[in-house]
Amino acid sequence: QVQLVESGGGLVQAGGSLRLSCAASGRSLGTNAVGWFRQAPGKEREFVAAISWRGEIMSYKDSVKGRFTISRDNAKNTVFLQMNSLKPEDTAMYYCAAARRSHYTGPSVSEYVYWGQGTQVTVSS
Repeated sequence: QVQLVESGGGLVQAGGSLRLSCAASGRSLGTNAVGWFRQAPGKEREFVAAISWRGEIMSYKDSVKGRFTISRDNAKNTVFLQMNSLKPEDTAMYYCAAARRSHYTGPSVSEYVYWGQGTQVTVSS
C-alpha cells in the first residue's frame, strides 16, 4: 500500500509559478510510473502529466507542454510538477497518482491505483 500526499498548491497570479510535490510513504514509489491529474469544479478529472519509474519517459497534456515539467527523485520518494506561466484555466485541484505499471504514462485514470487527496491551485487573472 502506498500513501501519497500532495503539497505546494496555493493562490498565484497569472504568469506566476508553483511547484507541486507528491510525497509517498508506506513503500517505495521506485517501480511505479506517477501521474498528475487535475479537476476543476463541475468538470471531469483530466490528465496533466506523467513520468515513468526511472524518469526516462514523460508525457504531457497538450495545453501544458512547454509550461509544466514533471520530475522525480526516487531517493526521496517524491515526484514534482513545476508549473510556470500559469493561466486562470489551470485553476483546479491537483492530484498525484501512482500507476500499476512502471512505464505507463498515459491518461487513463483506471491505470492509476493509488491517489493522493489533492492540493488546490488557484490562478487569478
